[in-house]
Amino acid sequence: MSEIAERSGAEREPVGEMTPGKGISEKVAIGLVFGSSAAVLVLELVALRLVAPYLGLTLETNTAVIGVALAAIATGAAMGGKFADAVPPTKTLGPLVMFGGALVLLILPVVRWTGEAVRGSAGDAVFLAVAVALFVPASLLAAVTPMVTKLRLSTLSQTGTVVGRLSAYATVGAIVGTVLTGFVFVAKVPTSTIVLCLGGLLVVAGAVLTIFFRGLRAAARPLVIALIGTGLTVVAPKPCEVETAYHCARIEKDPNRASGRTLYLDQYRHSYVDLNDPTYLEFEYIKDYAAAIDAHWPGAEPLRALHVGGGGLTMPHLLLKTRPGTDNKVYEIDPGVIELDKAELGAKPGPGLDIQIRDGRLGVRSEPTDSRDLVIMDAFGGVAVPWHLTTREVVSDVRRVLAPDGLYLVNVIDFGPQRFAKAEARTLAAEFPHVAVVSREGAFDGRTGGNFVLVGSDQPIDAAALRQRLAGRSELLGDTAAVREFAGDGPLLTDDYAPVDQLLTPFQS
Repeated sequence: MSEIAERSGAEREPVGEMTPGKGISEKVAIGLVFGSSAAVLVLELVALRLVAPYLGLTLETNTAVIGVALAAIATGAAMGGKFADAVPPTKTLGPLVMFGGALVLLILPVVRWTGEAVRGSAGDAVFLAVAVALFVPASLLAAVTPMVTKLRLSTLSQTGTVVGRLSAYATVGAIVGTVLTGFVFVAKVPTSTIVLCLGGLLVVAGAVLTIFFRGLRAAARPLVIALIGTGLTVVAPKPCEVETAYHCARIEKDPNRASGRTLYLDQYRHSYVDLNDPTYLEFEYIKDYAAAIDAHWPGAEPLRALHVGGGGLTMPHLLLKTRPGTDNKVYEIDPGVIELDKAELGAKPGPGLDIQIRDGRLGVRSEPTDSRDLVIMDAFGGVAVPWHLTTREVVSDVRRVLAPDGLYLVNVIDFGPQRFAKAEARTLAAEFPHVAVVSREGAFDGRTGGNFVLVGSDQPIDAAALRQRLAGRSELLGDTAAVREFAGDGPLLTDDYAPVDQLLTPFQS
């Protein structure tokens, strides 16, 4: 009993006062864990935008970047706790934050130079650059919380309180960083500005801590790295003309056509507009749209058209020119794209062209029954149609909105086994009694791929008239039976099951 009592007493001795050394106040500690955690989440969201011009934004890309960020948080927390026990945090905390900020300033030039060097080829190299550039500073910033916790622990009897409180504030910081980036920063300022400001704030905060704990000389080396990073960020290549809330956008002039303009969103050509001649159509799938419309409504009668996805507004302009009096309503989720349309592609909202900044699904839901003759679904995030615009439920809602003789046109992109195109064809056939599919020669047997234009209607589709309009440049599956055979055992897309990105994976890889 006496031996047990002696051990028990020995174990209880440290519960009294600890020797924290030069510490920090509770408010400063809260500010540090709050700010460092917020910075990690800002970095994560910024990294997603940095890869978009080179890799696009897919579920796989998002998942991979989030995984890197979480791995960095786990690594930083573990290593920060270990070093906090081995080296007094007063020596390491300031330089840690400074180096983290300096490395943040290097993220943008590393990613952009890598991306420009391998644009259109080795996408894995871009992701590797992003992963490394994100992982290292995020790990350093994640190490702040265990080090600050160590500084605040003055007695073991308050361990739970201190650890719990600082962890709570770190989580709140992460939430605030996420919300501010998603709702404010990205919508208001370019990515490069976000990176520069974040890195600069971290360097300043780290310098203050370093000078406080260790003196002025200890802050010199991280400051040099920060200055180098800032300079490289300023001179790094810029893949965007405009950074919108959702895309890296730019307009390129057609060297072979003085009035031709191509709209790029991220690395993809999204629209072609002839500023002087709206009837000039460059993209084959746009010609397929026009063929389907003219085959269904010969002549020049005006239509009530709804467009889900704006892009360069090629189709609204075509309909206004060829069918005067057409009422076009456009739902486009990205206000930056519309501003670019107005500034450089000749878009002039007004009679016949109603542009609304709104999610397409919500827009379709708000439309009255039997209110539209034509609905065109042409919305993309990278190469994928956003999944919530592909499902049977949205197709059913489109059918409700269409007049009895209306037409639904859907643009999808697929290659290889064409699993997504087949799934979307089956989904349309589950709602519309008459369905057709148009694509390039060799697409239906898997030899080629690209754009597929799906056509749905409650009225029979005049396959002969459509084939004549296509003029041999595209192939047609002109009846529902042929479309069902093409779709095969492709999955029926529903709000409960729509793995669009996974169906497209063979093409993207």
